[in-house]
Amino acid sequence: MAKAGNTSYPKEKIRILFLENISDVAVKNFHRHGYDKVEKISRALTEEQLIQEIKDVHILGIRSKTQVTKKILDAAKKLQAIGCFCIGVNQVDLKEATKNGVVVFNAPYSNTRSVAELVIGASIMLIRKIPDKNKAAHEGIWMKEAKGSYELRGKTLGIIGYGNIGSQVSVLAESLGMKVLFYDVETKLPLGNAEDARSMKELLGRSDIVTLHVPETPHTKNLINKNSLKYFKKGGILINYARGEVVDLEALRKHILEGHIGGAAVDVFPWEPEKNGDRFQSPLQDLPNVILTPHIGGSTEEAQQNIGDDVSVKLFNYLEKGITFGSHTVPALALPPQEGSHRILHIHANVPGVLSEINTRLSKNRINILGQYLKTNDEIGYVVLDVDKNISAHALHLLREVKHTIKVRLLY
Repeated sequence: MAKAGNTSYPKEKIRILFLENISDVAVKNFHRHGYDKVEKISRALTEEQLIQEIKDVHILGIRSKTQVTKKILDAAKKLQAIGCFCIGVNQVDLKEATKNGVVVFNAPYSNTRSVAELVIGASIMLIRKIPDKNKAAHEGIWMKEAKGSYELRGKTLGIIGYGNIGSQVSVLAESLGMKVLFYDVETKLPLGNAEDARSMKELLGRSDIVTLHVPETPHTKNLINKNSLKYFKKGGILINYARGEVVDLEALRKHILEGHIGGAAVDVFPWEPEKNGDRFQSPLQDLPNVILTPHIGGSTEEAQQNIGDDVSVKLFNYLEKGITFGSHTVPALALPPQEGSHRILHIHANVPGVLSEINTRLSKNRINILGQYLKTNDEIGYVVLDVDKNISAHALHLLREVKHTIKVRLLY
């Protein structure tokens, strides 16, 4: 049986680059498995900077700021995998990563609790108008009044996007006595007593608080705009801890100033500063009952540790075992070790005849295949072959000559 960690490529030559102050948990995980060339940089890099850095990098770790473009991927000749230490992967050109046979992982579940708790906390603060009372107290003004302040209990929370975070918000909200209404473009099973709205318009009209948990796509850009804001209850509250492009901030500002929207909490913005201390501007600054936070929905110690552990384990499993579960590019495979064999990974364009050519080349050279696994997506195919140890080098050479090959790697 192949020993875990016994890779064909010397560990001391594998370079791992972590950007944006990724949790030390990830660094420690690789060090623990014998990978010493781990470089950690606290900031994001520009396209030009990353093109220079990535030439000899095998594993890249990023968060949400670093944009991995076609130019970067074209320069990354040795890159095997990218770990997005966050929920989304929209900062990576997935189409180009797929074409280059680069595996892309993320952590879709690791910070859901942190975001969900903050949504509930913001809901309490806004429905009690705490931002205004807090501001007044700091300015030396005593503002003790109950007018316009309410309990969450008995109110309706509208959740747009009933995925990992939205559904967890649903459970927390119900535990506080709220009614939950949700809307999703896909059919979702309600948790607890949550009710599925027939349309977004219905949800907006029935909800006291609306919270957004949708991805950033062309369909969700300015999902909340001057038209949809009209359907909110008068005095309704909006929370956006999803993506910056989902809300038209100028339209939201107008509706807050007119008194139609009673408050807002926003954590994500169409444009965000590069680093801490940089100047930040938003149309929502200096508005009543508005909470603005610097993209910290998932920024808790627990979440960052969980993300660091989750993504680094996925990267390590691919690097040493060829496991691609959780990948957004290469098809997902999990493979048992094959006793007395060497394992070769073959990534190729998904066109007819590639597997046949692989098998023909090997059989003509009397190379016995002890195990073979194949999975494809629309763009590429991923084949894992276990071959006899004595002829693995020859097999590797033959597989590199197969038409439409993107990447070949001798795993162990």
